[in-house]
Amino acid sequence: MIASFLDSWSLFQHAYASGWLIGVLLSLIGVLVVARDQIFIGAAVSQASLLGIAVGIWLGSLMTVDHQSWWQSDIFHSCMGGLFAILAALMTAHGGRRAGQETHEAMTGWVFLVSISMSILLLSHSPRGLEEINRLLSSTIIGAREQDVWIFAVLTLLTCIALVRFYRPLLLLVLDSEMAQAVGVRTDLLNNLLSIWLGLAVGFSIHVSGVVYTFASLVLPALAAKNLGRTARSLFFIAPCVSVGTGIVSFVLANYYDFPPGQMSAACLSFLLVLAWCIRAVRHHISIACH
Repeated sequence: MIASFLDSWSLFQHAYASGWLIGVLLSLIGVLVVARDQIFIGAAVSQASLLGIAVGIWLGSLMTVDHQSWWQSDIFHSCMGGLFAILAALMTAHGGRRAGQETHEAMTGWVFLVSISMSILLLSHSPRGLEEINRLLSSTIIGAREQDVWIFAVLTLLTCIALVRFYRPLLLLVLDSEMAQAVGVRTDLLNNLLSIWLGLAVGFSIHVSGVVYTFASLVLPALAAKNLGRTARSLFFIAPCVSVGTGIVSFVLANYYDFPPGQMSAACLSFLLVLAWCIRAVRHHISIACH
């Protein structure tokens, strides 16, 4: 099994590296998303990114042959996905802060439904467009290239630097935004920056790894870390370790049994989350028994 995976390395090395880097990047951001109980925002932002890619494909189909090379390029589609994801993240974040939880959930649901329906409607008469949407929904990461590895390496490095530099204000923001504002943290600016970074990371990830792998990497490692970690700081170490460890196992299994790697990763992460719940329950019962 491992030998088969190593044999495939030369052919799929960019896909494997991109997948692991996406996992680390999104799991770090996911810790903040989960801490703020904004899991559904991740789904809405993912679908908004899909809508952005659909708009990019649609615009490319309208261009003349002389201009189609740029409008139909992967980098243009990724930028459109990132732009729409950023807009969705900002809309849902501002909706929640200004009008309460009910409107926040309504805005998030609206973004999700509009994005997924418009993505299909825009490309319903475009064979290539529907093929691309199906590819993104089926979460294939096999087509990743060397430039994708470098993009996600830079995004992951910048995320790590930002978390180290702004750890205390970020932690205070996600735990108690009113207290953060009272002690001088510029909460509006920080919220906007978080939304932009979430949209950027999700937008670029969707085009490479698809919806299932992106959303799973954003939410499931952070949820597992939340159940396994004992301190807030530990979550930022556990989540990426869970993501990379599960990513290695799932890619090995997917290669050996010829399964889609995105779905295999989501399944492995889901199983690990159930295991984390069990560990937390056992630890809780032991703690009660000892006292």
